[in-house]
Amino acid sequence: MSAMIQQAPARRAPSTVSGRVSLAISNTLLVTQRNLMTLTRVPTVFIFELVQPVMFVLLFRFIYANQLRTLPFGLSYVQFLMPGIFVQNAIFGATTTAIGLAEDMKKGVIDRFRSLPMARSAVLAGRTTFDLAKNLILVTIVIAIGYLVGFRFQNGFLNAIGVILLVLACSFTFSWISACIGLALKEVEAVQAASFTWIFPVVFVSAAFVPVAGMASFLQVIARNNPVTHWCNLARYLALGKVGIIDSVTHQPIDTFEGLLIKAIVWIAVLLSIFIPLAIRLYRKLS
Repeated sequence: MSAMIQQAPARRAPSTVSGRVSLAISNTLLVTQRNLMTLTRVPTVFIFELVQPVMFVLLFRFIYANQLRTLPFGLSYVQFLMPGIFVQNAIFGATTTAIGLAEDMKKGVIDRFRSLPMARSAVLAGRTTFDLAKNLILVTIVIAIGYLVGFRFQNGFLNAIGVILLVLACSFTFSWISACIGLALKEVEAVQAASFTWIFPVVFVSAAFVPVAGMASFLQVIARNNPVTHWCNLARYLALGKVGIIDSVTHQPIDTFEGLLIKAIVWIAVLLSIFIPLAIRLYRKLS
């Protein structure tokens, strides 16, 4: 009697929309768990990521605090600075998305993922979700450091939570931008150089660290229309109230809360609508 060899049926993608969504979510959570495990096994990466925002807090708090003359009346520099640091930390932290993807491509991890019957978006969504969770830990630590150097939330607990949610939304947005850079350049060294080359001017030509009124006139136009400025001003409003966005020249609020909220949401929505599909397309075109 000849032995009959039965082949296992090939796995097929779910035929229904709900099945595909369920598969994408479960795959995303698995990739997120995988990245969390690498964080616990190589904690030095997280430690050095934490050192950077701590340095920014201490340097700006104790070196530049007495050099500014354009702060709103009655507002200390540390109160002005820390909401900007929260946003800056989220944006800088998002660069690890590109670096992590480039390292995974170099090690062949991405090729293994692509050979598996899993949702194409899961690798990218899992990576950005992991970086979101990591940045939540970082912003919590930075807030604690801010309290040590004199910062205080002055607009209620719910608005403080609003600051954290805003920061995480900025982090998630820039993680997808960073993912596009990592997938396009692929080499770790090139990704590291490219990430900070464009992030530094975007962050520094904004109201993250200093009021726009103190900048050169030609930079003020750019800074006022920079999405980072809108996010930082909204964070200041949530953290401090209306005093956080008083113009030092006119002594009037530079915008309303509703105006800042709409601008912040629109910028985040536009950037995500551009870079999420672009990142998925770049991932599918990997050779």
